[in-house]
Amino acid sequence: MGFQEAETIELKSVATDDVKKEIVAFANSAGGIIYVGVADDGAVLGVENADECVLRIANMVRDGIKPDITMFIHYEAMNCSGKTVVAVHVQRGANRPYYLAKKGLRPEGVYVRQGYSCTPATDEAIRRMIKETDGDSFEEMRSIDQDLTFDAARNEFAKRNVTFGRSQMQTLKIVSPDGVYTNLGLLLSEQCPFTIKVAVFEGVNQDVFKDRREFAGSLIQQLNEAYDYINIHNQTHATFKKLLRIDTRDYPEAAVREALLNSLVHREYSFQASTLISIYEDRIELVSIGGLLPGLELSDLMMGISVCRNPHLANVFYRLQLIEAYGTGVKKIMGAYKDAQAQPKITTTHNAFKIVLPNVNAAPKESEMPKENEETFPPELASNEETILGFLTEHPAITRKEVQSLLGVSQSTAGRILKTMLDNGQIKRLGGSRTTRYQSLDR
Repeated sequence: MGFQEAETIELKSVATDDVKKEIVAFANSAGGIIYVGVADDGAVLGVENADECVLRIANMVRDGIKPDITMFIHYEAMNCSGKTVVAVHVQRGANRPYYLAKKGLRPEGVYVRQGYSCTPATDEAIRRMIKETDGDSFEEMRSIDQDLTFDAARNEFAKRNVTFGRSQMQTLKIVSPDGVYTNLGLLLSEQCPFTIKVAVFEGVNQDVFKDRREFAGSLIQQLNEAYDYINIHNQTHATFKKLLRIDTRDYPEAAVREALLNSLVHREYSFQASTLISIYEDRIELVSIGGLLPGLELSDLMMGISVCRNPHLANVFYRLQLIEAYGTGVKKIMGAYKDAQAQPKITTTHNAFKIVLPNVNAAPKESEMPKENEETFPPELASNEETILGFLTEHPAITRKEVQSLLGVSQSTAGRILKTMLDNGQIKRLGGSRTTRYQSLDR
């Protein structure tokens, strides 16, 4: 029998570590046969011990190639001109791409057969093989980067007393059944390539930047850091209703939380673009890649219907108690603005999803001004005099003690404010020293 190298035939004089590369290349391509004991020129050299040779190759395959390829390999001892040649039959594998365990899912670890030789696969070829094998679900695909760390995720799980071991990672789909990190693992690792970009603008347009930040690392870390950053710019304003002081944040915390979670859980990670958050004086805009899934309309979201693009990521956030239930995010955002004059707005395109959270303390536009008979409160803290006059529009009179409570000031300060208002002709005094009350001039 004559031997000659071909596209599906490789000749090896001895079983060295290079055999693993050839097996990987055949398994990732159309399959082939490796003849061990045959020189490159076709001369039969033979092997001293066929069983030992087969055992050596089998051990290299089991320990050095991922995922498990053993079921696609068959060994055969052949007698050629009185010498023993070992034929290693390699079928095209079902879990491509196969790679050298020490090199990982990178071009230096993934090989394909091209002509008579094996060559490193390109990044695009690796991604194509992963997609063909794992399907279109990004989070279920095997991660090209296998050198992942999970410090942030592990700390977050520990805070909630949830175990984060190897078995839990497999259950959560962070690790595939064959022990390989998935893209979900990539998203939760410090090596996550996706980021959140936040910009703060002066006014209501993008003419002037005040500040900008980019958050990287694990999505869990990005979530926490982005929320903290937004929280810094989420100011508290005070208004008064009768004797009650009401503190109101610019943006309801529940709405910010749900909008931020939505932008991470439902975005399309097949694209490398960052999630964008823009903070203006009158609103916050959150834009993420990925429109509504086919068959879903915006009105469906408003009714609480949700088809999650990344269900495994959502499940991780659910385990971490960041999500209470599926499909409630939009309803919670709207519920947080139940009594607000301005309402959140959601817009979608085929490739993007935008949530606009209005600043509830921002001055309304002229078109949004309330009618004459509607009650309104100023967006910023009123002056002491305005607060007292506002109180007197709803009450027949006010005492010094009530001024103390209303403004949160001392007795002497309350007396001084009232005297100033008397001198300025803003109020009038009624009663004696023990029954002194103050009344608006309109009464």
